[in-house]
Amino acid sequence: MSLFVTATCAVALTPVLAAPTLKELDPVPMVTVPGGPFLMGSENPKGRADEWPQRSVHVDTFAIDQVEVTNERYMAFVATTGHRSPPNPYGTGVLVSAKGIEQLPVVQVTWYDAKAYCAWAKKRLPTEAEWEKAARGTDGRMFPWGNEHPSPIRANFDREWVDDKTLHPIGSLSGGDSPYGIKDMSGNAREWVQDWYDPDYYANAPDKNPQGPDKGIVRVIRGGSWHSPESDITATARGRGGFALQTHGTGFRCVRGGETAK
Repeated sequence: MSLFVTATCAVALTPVLAAPTLKELDPVPMVTVPGGPFLMGSENPKGRADEWPQRSVHVDTFAIDQVEVTNERYMAFVATTGHRSPPNPYGTGVLVSAKGIEQLPVVQVTWYDAKAYCAWAKKRLPTEAEWEKAARGTDGRMFPWGNEHPSPIRANFDREWVDDKTLHPIGSLSGGDSPYGIKDMSGNAREWVQDWYDPDYYANAPDKNPQGPDKGIVRVIRGGSWHSPESDITATARGRGGFALQTHGTGFRCVRGGETAK
């Protein structure tokens, strides 16, 4: 029988790790986020219009990768499937030839690349609601770690690109963990999610397992990156990008279980 944890306002929770299967293609620790309601969006109506109104949203139990997908894991997917390699942001040559970047989050991936990887691993991209609950828990906190301003021990943000010294190895900033023990959900690499982007969606979305609009032009990106200012790495900040977008700051992580996403 699975054991689930319940979020609290005061302390970080012990991650409940989902055990990998015997033939796991992507044997990364996954954290179980228990089903139930949480506060989604910002309570400040004078803030960013697309984060408002704040509301109580229920999401079913799901498991999410504890860390972002790394270069090492992504290149295993490329080697196994023949999927195209992302561009190498660290110098000349193909990404697989770069040294010392194995545990950095993979970037320069499109939404289609991220979706293909998750499908190969028998997972999927998180919905926007799942991502936000995993990032902030149930108490409506501003950042994964709480309401304190970010610092270098909590998040990799507001920096300039300096090749392989820009992104941090996954999971290396424990001060930034979410209430469930999920890492790097603010800064480092932004993360693709499943949903179409609609600036007015929060005003009309269902209160249980919202899946995003039925159609759109761009997809949602969450979490901010190494280059983002403080305002863009909050747990409620919403970014977006087109299907072909490939940047030095955009990666992803996968989920399993919960309501089936579109």
